[in-house]
Amino acid sequence: MIRSPLALAALLLGLLFSLAVQAAPERTPDQVIRHSVETLTGKIEGQRDHFAENMDELEALVDDSLEDIADFRYIGASVMGRYFANATPQQRSRFVETFRQTLIDTYAKGLVTFDYRELRVLDAQRAQRHEDQASVDMEVVAKDGTVYPVSYSLRLSGGEWRVVNVIVNGINLGLTFRNQFDQAMRDNARDYDAVIDGWSPEVGVEALEQGA
Repeated sequence: MIRSPLALAALLLGLLFSLAVQAAPERTPDQVIRHSVETLTGKIEGQRDHFAENMDELEALVDDSLEDIADFRYIGASVMGRYFANATPQQRSRFVETFRQTLIDTYAKGLVTFDYRELRVLDAQRAQRHEDQASVDMEVVAKDGTVYPVSYSLRLSGGEWRVVNVIVNGINLGLTFRNQFDQAMRDNARDYDAVIDGWSPEVGVEALEQGA
């Protein structure tokens, strides 16, 4: 196992969307996150070496776990930002699927390459300012003791708490992806198809360990 900024980014990128879980309205956001973290670690505990040699199995597991729990349309619209309105329905759907597949690949790699010791949701959480919005703080502890703070932003939609953004060590990943999509549109003369075909997001991995 290795500990690298790229592996950390892949792991946390996956956590961003794997934690967009369905939950009963009476469950608090931190309870939702805590349950999801425990479920995630339980699935891969003791099998990381096996999955490292059988990535297709892990990707299938990730794909299945994300099938009904992540609101990819909302995520895709957020990343596309101001360009979403003028995209055709086909382009929107294609970008969502491209983003989804990118997520599955990076998530699977992060799960088996980042050598973490613990994923812990903090007991003390910030008070909610709005009934339909919340933040949940947790920490990823590496084997060498390095602690990476993570803050999830959630929204209540249709009675379900869903994660819509994540800030890792002070770096806003949602905003990073949106800026990258905007730059790609500028570089490609607003050619949606070219941007979607070439979508390969970078998450600022060199800066993640140092933070914002």
